[in-house]
Amino acid sequence: MQIDLRTVSITPLRQTFNHIADRLGGDKAASRYIEATMDVQANANFHYRPTWDPDHMIFDPARTAIKMKDWYAFKDPRQFYYGAYTIARAKMQETAEADFEFVESRGLAANFNAAAKKTALEFYLPLRHVAWGANMNGASMCAYGYGTAITQPCLYNGMDQLGIAQYITRLGFTLGEPSDLDAAKKAWMTAPQWQELRRLVEDMLVVKDWFELFVAQNVVLDGLLFPLAYQHVDNALQTQGGPVVSMLTRFQSEWFAESSKWVDACLKVGAGETAENKALMSEWTKKWRDRAVKALAPLATQALGAQGDSVMAELTDQFNARCNKAGLAV
Repeated sequence: MQIDLRTVSITPLRQTFNHIADRLGGDKAASRYIEATMDVQANANFHYRPTWDPDHMIFDPARTAIKMKDWYAFKDPRQFYYGAYTIARAKMQETAEADFEFVESRGLAANFNAAAKKTALEFYLPLRHVAWGANMNGASMCAYGYGTAITQPCLYNGMDQLGIAQYITRLGFTLGEPSDLDAAKKAWMTAPQWQELRRLVEDMLVVKDWFELFVAQNVVLDGLLFPLAYQHVDNALQTQGGPVVSMLTRFQSEWFAESSKWVDACLKVGAGETAENKALMSEWTKKWRDRAVKALAPLATQALGAQGDSVMAELTDQFNARCNKAGLAV
């Protein structure tokens, strides 16, 4: 008996969905990111306006002062849709789990320099409340924003911040005791050096314009806080006690580097759309930058001592250069 195996080529009747073909200018193969993102935003057949905001539709581009011809211009350079996002985060989580396990199994936390441990616990643990606020802000941007190309990654960023809050909590359990988390919450609520940052976080929770919130959270606060916390403070702790904290905060460091690519891309698209957009986004950036620098300055001094002021000046210069490169005027 002889069996002949032959390859049969089946030509698909079409390469993608009709609305994607309209965007691509013809029936062309599209990536899963494009098919899962473009024109997914609901924009018709709403039965009523929300009773809590009758001036707007449920999904309404007028909820921000930023104007765009096409809200799907905010494409994510990472090409994250749900599947790609969860796969990427699963890999990062595996690395984080391995780092925590290594620190715990080798007893590195117990042998960590006492002064460095005290600095790490007092500086990092209250930041879990900042990350929780960022999680709420990410959900708000997704709820009130317009266009899946930008609301989708805003929600992903918010969920990442929830994960960061959990990793900071786990850092507290690894380096300290449950009582250290209680002390951190008390510091967040009452310690003078934390109150400007707490006020900043709480004020951001009630920002109405969702794109201003995008600037305040994703551009400004993250853009200043993460380099301070996970570069400068981390480097200072390395000189005192080695790379223990670096291992326990690797997720935050790598996440910020990745997330910044998307944030910068959004700035370039938004500011490049119109001169009015650029002026408004620049104004928002300067407004929230000044508040964030004021809020972070006492924390830089707490963790870095006399070097705190010079570090904040350096971070501000770097932040301004980053924003200007992205098309703003700050």
